[in-house]
Amino acid sequence: MTTARDALLVRVAAAVPDPVALGRPVRLGVDGIDGSGKTTFADELAAVLRSAGREVVRVSVDDFHRPTAERYARGVASPEGAFHDSYDDARFRTDVLDPFGPGGSRAYRAAGYDRARDARWHAPVRHAGEHAVLLVDGIYLHRDELVDAWDLSVYLRVPVPVAVARMAVRDAFVPDPAAPRHQRFLAGQRLYHATCDPQRRATLVVDNADLAAPVLVTGHNPTTA
Repeated sequence: MTTARDALLVRVAAAVPDPVALGRPVRLGVDGIDGSGKTTFADELAAVLRSAGREVVRVSVDDFHRPTAERYARGVASPEGAFHDSYDDARFRTDVLDPFGPGGSRAYRAAGYDRARDARWHAPVRHAGEHAVLLVDGIYLHRDELVDAWDLSVYLRVPVPVAVARMAVRDAFVPDPAAPRHQRFLAGQRLYHATCDPQRRATLVVDNADLAAPVLVTGHNPTTA
């Protein structure tokens, strides 16, 4: 039996450009605030694409974090630090986006950060096919430094209380949006939405508040962060 979620994933998959027509691999990004369901959505979308015979390369921006000292250099509560210093965008572009772009080698590295050592590292080089779909999940994917990279992008819209409740279950902490531990990421997201308006920049906006019945939203909508 096809569920509402299955049906939506099929619709999104149908919107992914044809790499043969494009003349190179497709670059697809799934954005949203923490707790919006990006990783699960991207994994499920990858499964739909693979079932249709597509080669899919899955990468997460979380594997391109900066070391902790750099992330918190502006202070643990700094919104600017959360937005500007969380990820190594230059490495992400060099190791992932450029190899899948026009004239790219398709030789990529899927990670640039070792969590166990809290240090940069070089993941092994892998090679993608000429008709691959690069499917990336992560926050801030529509920032100025990355927005031009996507052939198709999805923004998952979820109210902050819902997202925080999901993170509480995932990471085992109190689901209170006002808690100090949430203020950095929420402030960073407010800065991101104010400066980049990701819902307007995204190709598709999906209301993912109800995981069982996500909705493909048309038009532009106000941010929820």
